[in-house]
Formats: sequence, structure tokens, C-alpha cells
Amino acid sequence: MSTENEGTSVPPAPSAPPVPVESPATPAPAGSAPPPEPADAPTAALPPVEGAAPGAYEGSGAASGAAPGPGGQPEAANAASGGWPPPPPAVPAYADGGGGGHSWGASYQAPEPKPGPRRGGLLAAVVAAALIAGGVGGGVGYWAAERNDDGGSGSTTVSASDNPADFKRDPSSVAGLAANALPSTVTIEAEGSDGEGGTGSGFVYDTQGHILTNNHVVASAADGGKLSATFSNGKKYDAEVVGRAQGYDVAVIKLKNAPSNLKPLSLANSDKVAVGDSTIAIGAPFGLSNTVTTGIVSAKNRPVASSDSSGSSKASYMNALQTDASINPGNSGGPLLNARGAVIGINSAIQPGSSGGIGGSGQSGSVGLGFAIPINQAKNVAKQLIKTGEPVYPVIGASVALDEQSGGAKITEQGAGGSSAVTANGPADKAGLKPGDVITKLDDSVIDSGPTLIGQIWTHKPGDTVKITYKRGGTEHTVDVVLGERKGDS
Repeated sequence: MSTENEGTSVPPAPSAPPVPVESPATPAPAGSAPPPEPADAPTAALPPVEGAAPGAYEGSGAASGAAPGPGGQPEAANAASGGWPPPPPAVPAYADGGGGGHSWGASYQAPEPKPGPRRGGLLAAVVAAALIAGGVGGGVGYWAAERNDDGGSGSTTVSASDNPADFKRDPSSVAGLAANALPSTVTIEAEGSDGEGGTGSGFVYDTQGHILTNNHVVASAADGGKLSATFSNGKKYDAEVVGRAQGYDVAVIKLKNAPSNLKPLSLANSDKVAVGDSTIAIGAPFGLSNTVTTGIVSAKNRPVASSDSSGSSKASYMNALQTDASINPGNSGGPLLNARGAVIGINSAIQPGSSGGIGGSGQSGSVGLGFAIPINQAKNVAKQLIKTGEPVYPVIGASVALDEQSGGAKITEQGAGGSSAVTANGPADKAGLKPGDVITKLDDSVIDSGPTLIGQIWTHKPGDTVKITYKRGGTEHTVDVVLGERKGDS
């Protein structure tokens, strides 16, 4: 069975999420069914890149189709109009050498811990994580063989009585919730035109045959490749990509000749998730379909900049749910459920524990640090992809530094190709922000770096008004910024 490349190990990164932490929501009564979602509801390790530029553009109005430049900055064609998308902290090269062109992203590494008191108990907290299903699969094979080890010794064992015929597990138990969700979870096989590919997961989004998953699960098959989705009952369907968002790491595919009895999974309100809530992760770790693991939400609002092991892969930014449920390569795109069986996130990335792999494959396994895209954000992206086939990103129209932490997100002195770091007449410009300003808060969330700022901005929609706190010359200021928009991943 094929597996996926989940990336290489990363240097240690601080672990505290932005504050304040939201108050826990009142838990629902055990056994109660999740409320129906309205029909119109809005719907990963990074080694440093050599020669990366010090800043990355986060502005709006990128020229269509312009390619990113070396070190993560867009080419000059993008620079004049504001360049996009922002570079990642760092992105390694494709394991198979594919992708060509320029790498996308400025280098970013968490600094060594500094002695002294922690301001407000906060540690700088951008986690560089590895995506857990990639376009290029590794090769770990599993063979199982049953054998009789009693050696004819004549040993006698005592068996428990069979369960009574009317025995039924509680629908609210893990077994009951898993039995309900497994028929709506699929194992996705993606194969590129070059024959390379991998395995990931996804789940039924609607009755029309749309499947929600990660972009990095299907990216290899997006241009002339092959996609298939296999259900827990063994039925396999060909599929096609409807739309994908590299920056969000969300994709929607659609089954060809979809069955009429599809059962979409219920979507919860991920804003109401609390640390300590129970979680259930479903997927195909290392190609082992229909695997169920459990844990808790170990943190929320975790800023994560993630990428697979491929050099031409752009980074994804998420304000993630962190879970200790066992997640491994192949779980990507699968659902993270709450204690009521409703989806709270899409399993997307893990923090590798070492560069060692299972069976010498180089693929690290779970160390209890998994990250999921909150479903509130994912369904907004999915709705846009189904509607137009391309993503829309909210932006502030400014270039921010990604190569170092400076107690906030610092607006660079210059943008891509020597252009202005603040887009003329853009959101930041209208709010009076200037090069050198250090953004320390967005609304009530502490901003400790450029990637954290991007992740926070991307939880909003274009047109939203956010309150930005920044420092200039040692003086703190607060302004309202109306977010602009940028379409597509070019």
C-alpha cells in the first residue's frame, strides 16, 4: 500500500497559541444530535531556504499569472501591483526534483529561546509543521499474515460468552460515532501524469458528490492526473478537481457518477471548540483506510505555516486546532470530529518528532502534535471553490517580514523588486500604516510574527473591518483596517 511524504523534521518552535484563549463553550448533552447546518451556511516541517529574502508580500492586487521570484518574493511583474501570494517561512525542494522554477517563500526559523521573563506568559508561537499527505509518495509496505502459534501444545483457552443477539453500542460512544462517520469518509488516491502520487483522505460535503479534502492531497493529479475516492464499503469512484486553494490548503473534488445515497457529515461550529474537548480523527494513515483514533483538542488558534517536502510547493497558513489524536501521513484531508460526531476541522499537518522514518522510509509518525484547519474557515473556502473554482484571500496590502521574529509583524522597508512595501491606496495605506511599523495585535489576538498575522487575517473575509495595534517609534497606535481581496493563487 502506498504512502505519502509528510516532510522533513523541523527545528523546535515555541508552542503557545495566541491569546486570549476563548472561554470554553457549554458542552452539549451526551447523545444529543448535532444541530443541522443551514443550507446557505458559509461554508505543514519547514527547513530553511538558502538565500531567502527578508520579506514577503502580503498585499493585494497581484498581477495574474506572475510567478514568485527567488527567495519567496514575487517577480517584478507582480511587484508593481502589490505581488501575491505571501511567501512561506521556508519551503524545501520536491523530493523527486519536480516543480522547477523558483521556490516560494522567505526563510523563517523560530529563534533560540531567550532568557528573561515572558511578557504576559506568551511565547512566540508560529509552528512550522509538515503536511501529512503529499503529492510524492514514499514507499512503506505492510504485509500481514495470520499464523497459528500454539505449536500443537494442546493448551486450552477459555473464551468469553458471545455477545447477546440484541447487543447494541451506544450511538454516542466512539464506536457509535465512528460507525456513523466511516461511510461518509473516503480514501483518496492521487496520481500525476508522471505516475507519481500518494494517498490521503476526504469526506462527503454534500449530496451532489462534492468531497472536501486538502489541496496537498490532490495537487499532483490536478493537471492531467488521475483521482479516485474509495468508500469504507470498498466502492471506488473516479473523481475530478473542482477547485483548490494552496494558501488555505483546502480543495474540493467531485465524484463522477456519484451515488444517490451520499450522506454528508454534519459540520460543527469550530469557533465554539474548547481546549480539552474530545476529538476523533478518521483517515488512511500510511494507506491503512478506515482508521479511527481519539484524543482531545490540546490547543486552539495555533498559528501554523506548513508545507510538504516539495520545493515548488507554496506554504499554507492556518490558525489551527491542535490535537493529540494520532495523525499520520494519509490522514490528511480526513475529518476531525467532536464528541457528537460533527466535523470541527480537516486534519492537515503534523509536527515531526525526528528525521527518522518508519521502516527507513524517512517518514516520521505521530508525536501527538497534529493540526487541523477549523471547519468554519474550510467551508467558507469550499463554497467559493464550488462557486467559482478559485479561492479569494483577504489582505491588508502590505509586505511583512517572515525571516525573523521581532515582537510582531514588521512591515518591511521595501516590497518585492524594490516596490513600495505598502500598496498605494490599499487597506494599510488608507489606515495610515507605514514601512517599519510593527503590528502587535489584530483585534484581541496577539501577533508575534508575519506568519501569525497572515493566519489571523485569513480567518476573515474581504470587506471585514479589523482593529490593528502597531508600534511606531516606541509609541503604540490602534487603527481600523477594512480588508481588501486577492483572487487566485497566482
